[in-house]
Amino acid sequence: MSHQPSRRAAIVTGGALFASAHLPRIASAAGARDPRLVVIVLRGALDGLSTVAPIGDPDYAPLHGALALGAQGANAALPLDGFFALNPAMTQFHRLYRARQALIFHAIATNYRERSHFDGQDVLESGQSAPGHTTSGWLNRTLAALPSGARIGPRGALGVGVTTPLILRGPAPTLGWAPPFIPSAGPDTATRLIDLYTHRDPQLAEALRRGLETDRMAKAAAGDMGRPADYNGVNGMRMAARGAAQIIAADDGPRVAALAFDGWDTHANEGGATGRLAQLLGGLDAAFGEFEQALGPKWRDAIVVAVTEFGRTARINGTTGTDHGTATVALAAGGALAGGRVIANWPGLAAGKLYQDRDLAPTTDLRAALKGLIADHLGVTASALAASVFPDTAALAPMRGLLAA
Repeated sequence: MSHQPSRRAAIVTGGALFASAHLPRIASAAGARDPRLVVIVLRGALDGLSTVAPIGDPDYAPLHGALALGAQGANAALPLDGFFALNPAMTQFHRLYRARQALIFHAIATNYRERSHFDGQDVLESGQSAPGHTTSGWLNRTLAALPSGARIGPRGALGVGVTTPLILRGPAPTLGWAPPFIPSAGPDTATRLIDLYTHRDPQLAEALRRGLETDRMAKAAAGDMGRPADYNGVNGMRMAARGAAQIIAADDGPRVAALAFDGWDTHANEGGATGRLAQLLGGLDAAFGEFEQALGPKWRDAIVVAVTEFGRTARINGTTGTDHGTATVALAAGGALAGGRVIANWPGLAAGKLYQDRDLAPTTDLRAALKGLIADHLGVTASALAASVFPDTAALAPMRGLLAA
């Protein structure tokens, strides 16, 4: 599709993004599908312009300077559609894109317009219109809104980390699994602890029992889960994804999961095609690959989506990094997607086009994309999405046409 000089055209193929009528995809398969949904939260704000570069925009390279990706030469960006190109660190995601199993949403943002990580992450994970409105997350409320008979696994959703991410907190049942940052206790020690807590604190005993069972599921499916040191740094993304993927791949495992990856606050020495950001993107890329590999045939009915609280400035700062911005990208992969597309209403990067004269302008609401994925993939109704999952968003239509027929 051509990109006109105005750069306002929607970069979408295969029909309109929004439609008023919709039949949930989960209902059309007569129960044959077994969908899985994983949300990865990238905490720290992702530079969307160095992740998915608008190399067809003549204002991109002069504006983004040393962090801009190029279409030629060493470490060239991976081509997508002639206008956008992908950071070369994301070879797995690029392969999935070419196989029509990955989608990219660009110039996208939540409704939050300030620049606080804390508040931005609150809005991103709570799904509310402003920070501090609730202690529950939109993914947990999605579980409560699932249609009768929907399969989420007997243990509820999976939250990965020492503490459950806000996105998955709430009344719906969840299961926690923390990667082995410290050596695991032996079976004899675990048995003694359960016995002790059974008499003194039955609720804690049950929580410990569930946690040990989750860890057993991960190890039984994945074999060697590595050493605690393997979970440090960028490699930790791959290893955490491997454990989570093995748990949700189990027939009796949860079908919904949430992970959080820290460290995306690239104020200094960010790098573009190489350097710190590329290393982080390589870790995220490996996480997508782990989910695909672990899910095996179940990948056909899976979606893994990565989101962040906001973007970063279009201009680089004095320390060869970027400051807190607004619009960015969201990345999704999975066999359930109608992929191979960059979905964007491109605002342009020319003078007068930037948000507050510093950021990529937001033209798509992240909640519209998430609504579309949830509605089509899990069968949650538009009314439930507007009333409870993302409250007060009745006027924000779910994005359509995101899933394969």
